[in-house]
Amino acid sequence: MMEAEMAHTQTRVDRHRLLGLVVKTTATAIAALKTWQRTVSRRRAIADMTPDRLRDIGHAEAPAPVLEVKAGLVTNLMSMR
Repeated sequence: MMEAEMAHTQTRVDRHRLLGLVVKTTATAIAALKTWQRTVSRRRAIADMTPDRLRDIGHAEAPAPVLEVKAGLVTNLMSMR
């Protein structure tokens, strides 16, 4: 009788642990989904803003490519011909 009670108690403990694991995993997945949704909505909102509005909220603009031409470059290139 004692072994049967211990087995039953162990089964209840195992089920409780499994249920706890499922709840924890589900909560983690829901939190990750909410974070992802917030990130996507922020990116969409920022993508729809004009450069002036982006500056107003303090969001840096994407860096534009810059071509730097040093003094005398054309002269050096012409002398290489």
